[in-house]
Amino acid sequence: MPIVTIQITREGSGPGRNAATAEEKARLIAGTSQLLLDVLNKPLDATFVVIEEVELDNWGWGGLPVPEYRKRRAAS
Repeated sequence: MPIVTIQITREGSGPGRNAATAEEKARLIAGTSQLLLDVLNKPLDATFVVIEEVELDNWGWGGLPVPEYRKRRAAS
């Protein structure tokens, strides 16, 4: 019984969005489950997928919170 955890930042995938949509999450779940079926022959009904949304301020990159990292990167 595989359990897969997907962590994404809580930001939208398009303008005016502040989180992934229900449709996008459903596609992540379906695609991940299908991948495990195709590669490891794990049945769809035995695969669990958890999506964790992380606030952008709680995500770091390059030693900085992501908003600060992006700000510095845009300025350079």
